[in-house]
Amino acid sequence: MTHYSIGDLARLTGLSTRTIRFYSDSGLIPVAGRTTGGFRTYDVEGLARLKLVRTLRDLGVDLPTAQRVLESEVSVAEVARTHAEAIDAQMRTLRLRRAVLRVVARTGEVEMVHELARLSEEERQAILDDFFDEVFGGLDLDPTFAERMRSVRVDLPDDPTPEQLEAWIELANLVRDKDFRSSIRRMSVRHQEMRAEGADLSGPSAEQMEAFQYAMSRAREALAAGVAPTSEEGRQILADVNARWSATLDVPVGPELSQWLDEFGDPRAERYWSLLAKINGWPPVPDTTAERRWLAEAGS
Repeated sequence: MTHYSIGDLARLTGLSTRTIRFYSDSGLIPVAGRTTGGFRTYDVEGLARLKLVRTLRDLGVDLPTAQRVLESEVSVAEVARTHAEAIDAQMRTLRLRRAVLRVVARTGEVEMVHELARLSEEERQAILDDFFDEVFGGLDLDPTFAERMRSVRVDLPDDPTPEQLEAWIELANLVRDKDFRSSIRRMSVRHQEMRAEGADLSGPSAEQMEAFQYAMSRAREALAAGVAPTSEEGRQILADVNARWSATLDVPVGPELSQWLDEFGDPRAERYWSLLAKINGWPPVPDTTAERRWLAEAGS
């Protein structure tokens, strides 16, 4: 039978003689015999146990658990599964911490970013629900519209990217902003009035979507060409856009049309959906902030 000294085991496993002696003293590696000089020797089974302990320790398994594996009290598969799950949790925590630090590096905010990042899914949703309660509460809105709005959830991953985390922080601040809430509340009140008048409020019509796309494309082209909003060409573009909206809404160009566009044209409402898309991993929602600003300046 082959016998190994502690020095032999050290060479075969890469462990120090001190560590092997400690494992032996702890009963992990049984002594198979002794030399004539009284030095410990170990057999093939002892070498195999030592290699297993070394592997488990390299994977972060503590010594008591390693001993339970050696004594067949628990299987290697069970230990591996438990530790893999623990490592997964640690990795999620580290990725979230990394995302928080990257957002802090961009914004300079510490406490607010940290607090919003550590909220549970229920706590995040509560912020959105509170927003809906204020802007929709007590109003007779189209049920389909209200249910669609309230059904959308904030689905921030356990390990968000810095971009997703930054989008969540911006969204949380947006829906808690008093001015934004007042703006959406005014839209909701107007929605109720139009519903009472018999208007179809199930969603924008195809004609309205075409008018919106036309307005954004004309403004985008003007921006690309460097056309000033207050120039003669800029005013003509605005007149074309207003004419398209007037025909779509059956509202004459003038104060009535301007009021409709003001009532339902808060660009932050579009930003809301753009942020949700980024957080939830949906297809990106186009950001038309620059186009809206150009049109607003052309009409001022």
